[in-house]
Amino acid sequence: MLKRSFLAAALSGLAIVATPFTAAEARSLDEVLSEGVLRVGINPNFPNMSTRNDAGEWVGFDIDIATALAEGLGVEVEWVPTETAQRVPFLVSDRIDISLGALTRNASRAMLIDFTVPLHTEVLAVLTTSAIEGDTWEDFNTEGMTLANMRGNWTVGWAEENMPNVEIELVDSIADTVRLVAQGRADAIVENIDFFMSFTENYPDVDWRVVENPIFVAYCAIGVAQGNEDLTEVLNVILYNLHSSGMVNDTWEANYGSPMLREVVPNPYF
Repeated sequence: MLKRSFLAAALSGLAIVATPFTAAEARSLDEVLSEGVLRVGINPNFPNMSTRNDAGEWVGFDIDIATALAEGLGVEVEWVPTETAQRVPFLVSDRIDISLGALTRNASRAMLIDFTVPLHTEVLAVLTTSAIEGDTWEDFNTEGMTLANMRGNWTVGWAEENMPNVEIELVDSIADTVRLVAQGRADAIVENIDFFMSFTENYPDVDWRVVENPIFVAYCAIGVAQGNEDLTEVLNVILYNLHSSGMVNDTWEANYGSPMLREVVPNPYF
């Protein structure tokens, strides 16, 4: 009953609502190795995490990382398109072995699944231009200030609650959000800024800046079925090597056009 009761909280981090689904025993590390395939859940609509190129091939940060994990295990990858809301249910029902897709660690999800050590961070911060003054996010909570954001993002509600003096202009994509600021139709973006940085390159004449002090830093890890300790432990060892070699940060910069705003510091004693 606990897993049923907390599913919605795991998906949204907010309300706790009963949602039925079937739990299944996860494939063990031995089964993954013997079958020679790692089933990887990736978000099919999340550039530059995972998306298809013109040739129909999967590309992106998550694709590069999962490929390296599979190589470390000595197995092949089976890509399983997994929408944001499906990440936890797909793990619990044993449709995937691991889940990527910027899966932020929180207590609600940890009641349902296990996490590896952090893979990357998400920094809630302010992206603006040199034409707009402000040294902290609170400085942007002023009348006449317009924030750009996307419909359906949880940060819209956060801004409405914490920045009541601003106007919010909503669009449908990251690219459109950045365009609003570049064109002067909005003053700033308050969001998980790492995912927006590559789109600023479309406007080289704009003097972009990120307000130095972030609002908060969240840690995203790889989701694993609860109790699948052997697989989690091996993934942690591989991740330590990927972090220590610089591969994770280099891969992030290659896909997003700029370094991770807050890098993950590898810890051998996970």
